Amino acid sequence: MDLFNENNKTPNQFLGVINGCSLFLKREDLLHPIVSGNKFRKLKYILKKTISNKIPVIATFGGAFSNHLTATAAAGKMLGLKTIGFVRGEEWKNKIMKSSTLSFCHSQGMKLVCLSRKAYSKKESSFEVIQTLRKFPKFRLIPEGGTEPLGVKGCSEILNSKDLEFDIICSSLGSGGTVAGLINGSSNDQKILGFNALINPLISEVICTYTTKNNWEINSDYTFGGFAKTTTKLIEFMNSFYDKYRIPLDPIYTGKMLFAIFELIKKNKWKRGSKILAIHTGGLQGIASINSKLKNKHLQTLSYSKYFF
Repeated sequence: MDLFNENNKTPNQFLGVINGCSLFLKREDLLHPIVSGNKFRKLKYILKKTISNKIPVIATFGGAFSNHLTATAAAGKMLGLKTIGFVRGEEWKNKIMKSSTLSFCHSQGMKLVCLSRKAYSKKESSFEVIQTLRKFPKFRLIPEGGTEPLGVKGCSEILNSKDLEFDIICSSLGSGGTVAGLINGSSNDQKILGFNALINPLISEVICTYTTKNNWEINSDYTFGGFAKTTTKLIEFMNSFYDKYRIPLDPIYTGKMLFAIFELIKKNKWKRGSKILAIHTGGLQGIASINSKLKNKHLQTLSYSKYFF
């Protein structure tokens, strides 16, 4: 279990005082070179329990550019577990190597099962998933994105005692587990703000299943059109951010969150003197795929994609 034995505390990098607000970024992306950020947190207790229960197989779900599939495949290989990834979109069946994410998962020994979108929507109740998993007497099925009680427990450890000095904690929001964990790990006088990376109007109901606290809210004004959607304005902001701070952001989650934070500060949405902590949730492996899409459309690309597979 060496993967999860390192010090789980990550540094808070000071970005500056902007319009009277002090902004810091928690570098969760530095937890591990591949199993980084919130994926490290979500998988930590799930995989520890899987191993303690002597379960040899883990299976999960994700798209062709999923951070969760990447982290699960890498962690599985490091821990000696067989991994199965159910991929959204049967069109990927014959072009695994055209996705840097799927080709990496394949290189880590993950068995990839590409499902039609209809079958994928049924998740564990779909015929293809049932037929695949029935071959294994014991397996651990992890939900898409890793959001489940043990995943939320891991995310509750993102904040430490020193982080109680912050007034506002910001995080990108996908399946809800990271924000739920942050809420549980926060003090009641802190505000947890989740920035939607996609259009998911039911996400508040998901978060409510994992916490009873009410010191949080969701902002859905900066989805940039939906999941994995980008604009030239967002890409320009991310390139400018990297030039200034030398910190890479991913365009699906953290890029949108930081763009939103800077906009809200400019609009005086928070009182002067506020201390803001944004969470860098990792996910940098998806940069290469997004850049490839942008190049094919002859659009501006991220200047630092060459550093990521």
